[in-house]
Amino acid sequence: MPGPGTLPRSLGGRARAAGKSAGVGALSAGEALVEAVEGVVDQAISRMLLSDRRITSAAQGKSRLAGETDTEAFAGDIQRIVVIAVPVVRRLARGARRTRVPWMMVASSAISVGIAVSTGVRELRTLASLVAHRIEQATGERSDPALVKKLAVDLYLHPKGTLRLDDDRLRLVRLTRQWVSSGVFGRKTSKRAERALDAAEQLDGAALSARWAELHRKSDAGGGT
Repeated sequence: MPGPGTLPRSLGGRARAAGKSAGVGALSAGEALVEAVEGVVDQAISRMLLSDRRITSAAQGKSRLAGETDTEAFAGDIQRIVVIAVPVVRRLARGARRTRVPWMMVASSAISVGIAVSTGVRELRTLASLVAHRIEQATGERSDPALVKKLAVDLYLHPKGTLRLDDDRLRLVRLTRQWVSSGVFGRKTSKRAERALDAAEQLDGAALSARWAELHRKSDAGGGT
């Protein structure tokens, strides 16, 4: 995928075409947008977990994020997110300005959302790699993908928050909202990602893994016959 600020001409054309016709269906588009974000998050973290390479420290993670982008594998998914985002962007822009927003501005903002999602996926994947390392280093076993995703998303959204494993939702609606807002309003996520890496470096991988397994044993027992 091209670097920040540059996206294929075909993508810009698709976003402009969608911008001309956008005006209804923002709610359904919002649901589709969350599903699309969920898909690219799942793909990014799953691909990372299949590799034996891990981010082993917060400093290494920050250095990785400061380097070149590496989200080419998800370019198609992110292009789809840009097009789906158009009605949502139009609704946000109208709410912020209380006036009719030119479709070219909507299309430009949608492309900015695509760049924000690309950046966010890279940040989240890097964070998930450090989370997986902390778990695997402590337990000597491969990490549970669902636990890695849960911890990575929660830390990414709330680096200083209390982790609650009994609530195993991935909070994808909030994650989508954050990335869309970052694109539309030019908000940076780099500082939050760095704080999340610092928090991940302090994780007690053994305790978290044991607690996760305990919760799932109880859940399985409760649902048994």
